[in-house]
Amino acid sequence: MMKRIFVCIGTYTSEGGKGIYVYNMDSDSAGLKPLGKPTIIDNPSFLAIDTKHQYLYAVSEIQSFEGEKSGAISAFSIDPETGELTFLNIKSSKGASPCYVTVDKNGKYVLVANYLGGSVSVLPLLDNGRLGDVIDFVQHKGSSVNPKRQEGPHAHSVILDTSNRHVFVPDLGLDKIMIYKFDSERGKLTPNDQPWVKTKPGAGPRIFTFHPNGKFAYVINEIDSSIVAFTYDMCNGMLEEIQTVSTLPKGFKGVNYAAHIQVAPSGKFLYGSNRGHDSIVIYEIDEDTGRLSCIGYESAQGRNPRNFTIHPLGNFMLVANLETDNIAVFRIDQQTGVLEPTELITKVPAPTCVKIL
Repeated sequence: MMKRIFVCIGTYTSEGGKGIYVYNMDSDSAGLKPLGKPTIIDNPSFLAIDTKHQYLYAVSEIQSFEGEKSGAISAFSIDPETGELTFLNIKSSKGASPCYVTVDKNGKYVLVANYLGGSVSVLPLLDNGRLGDVIDFVQHKGSSVNPKRQEGPHAHSVILDTSNRHVFVPDLGLDKIMIYKFDSERGKLTPNDQPWVKTKPGAGPRIFTFHPNGKFAYVINEIDSSIVAFTYDMCNGMLEEIQTVSTLPKGFKGVNYAAHIQVAPSGKFLYGSNRGHDSIVIYEIDEDTGRLSCIGYESAQGRNPRNFTIHPLGNFMLVANLETDNIAVFRIDQQTGVLEPTELITKVPAPTCVKIL
């Protein structure tokens, strides 16, 4: 029997969204059918699903929670038959405006990047999927060259490597990718022997990702619209820069902020989103060196493509266009990496994150 495919979509309730939306996804066309009413929660701008696909965790990208300068993280169980979300509990993230949450590979902890707080938090997961209180917290310090965007630290994502032993936190405000050793038994973070990697001043690192082979890594820089490729040594958690490429076509003169990045499941292609140019940039990956070659660009079919996701089979991409309130579906040519727009565009208010379950 074919498993149901659910799509969970986070939104900005401050910009018209109602919370977390759940859709059923057609396995042939990737068309989306709404399932019930949205789950009401404040600014669930980023979502994470646990390793067994039983629970969903959502940030509330807010600046005040329970009288503190903090956002929050909520836990939900997922009904495997209907996709319905059932609220379990909510906990403080101990930092303002959490914008990214991830579950560790053992399903024991969630790690959170607090954007305005400029910090990283670790919360334990209890046996029933509920969240415990923060058990580790790291405050970033410093600034960089852009006084409007980099006046202080702004942790923007938090990513574990495949060994579950190292954590990478791009900090847009510091122009650094912070690197931590992760004690997966105690849920503790300590600075790595290589504690950070610097990006170009004013780059604004945002989202970090690994190649499926674990040998290469990539970061998309929001402010200067670039991607940096690295080689990765999993034994010691060290990165070495090998290439920087623009996310924009030559001659583009408008304002643009790069947003999301993802490697295709095949490892052959890498995609990034441009907000302003409103496109998805496509690169071919040299699987021997990790270097990128630009193939081209595809319209996002909307404005401000803040986030996107690729189906685990690699055949579809769903793009969340924040300003035009839609999710656009693309077919992916898995031989060439090229995106083919479909007529499947689903209206969702202020979408910020798409996850396929």
